[in-house]
Amino acid sequence: MKLLLISNSTNAGEAYLQYPIGQIASFLEGVKEIAFVPYAAVTFSYAEYEAKVQARFDEIGIKVRSVHRAKDPRKMIREAEAICVGGGNTFALTKKMQEQGLIQAIRSKIAKGTPYVGWSAGSNVTCPTICTTNDMPIVQPESFKAIGAVKFQINPHYLDANPEGHAGETREQRILEYIKANPRRWVVGLREGCMLKYVDGKLELIGSRPMRIFKYGVETFEVNSGDDLSFLL
Repeated sequence: MKLLLISNSTNAGEAYLQYPIGQIASFLEGVKEIAFVPYAAVTFSYAEYEAKVQARFDEIGIKVRSVHRAKDPRKMIREAEAICVGGGNTFALTKKMQEQGLIQAIRSKIAKGTPYVGWSAGSNVTCPTICTTNDMPIVQPESFKAIGAVKFQINPHYLDANPEGHAGETREQRILEYIKANPRRWVVGLREGCMLKYVDGKLELIGSRPMRIFKYGVETFEVNSGDDLSFLL
């Protein structure tokens, strides 16, 4: 498999997809056209999402074709040079993907080596489930099961902050609840500006910030770019 799993599309004060576009270009070297899954969009149209991504991908010479335009979205996935899944609401994304049979189609396609790029919700759906998303369940998918391309769970946009006056649970406390209920599963807190690349059986953290690692019965720890992540595979 070839996966590029990005925490967030946009760093504060930057343009959309500005910080990861160089990594995307390198990862998709030789690709002329991608199949784009826009179904995490909720407050704007799929066509608007396609155009937004195309504007950035114009810089790297790649045509964006959204699956929402296809009579047979699964066929588009089967024939794709590469697949990109955008961020937004993970529940909306998962529901639509399940309805169209795209979970299975993408799993089969990327298992054969087709490159996959996802950001935010698009990264979360590569996990066994979507249970470590930060999103509100605005719609109900058939199940929480996702693509399962990786064996661990990702929490995109991972935050350490506990704002003054906030009495609710922190992100870490929520993840500790998850691993208590799912003790066999590793969870990675992927901070903004960072991404995971999986190529040729090697998993690599890219970015200047460490990634927080959670597992039931294991003291929470952090890894940095260049560290061995084979324990997650």
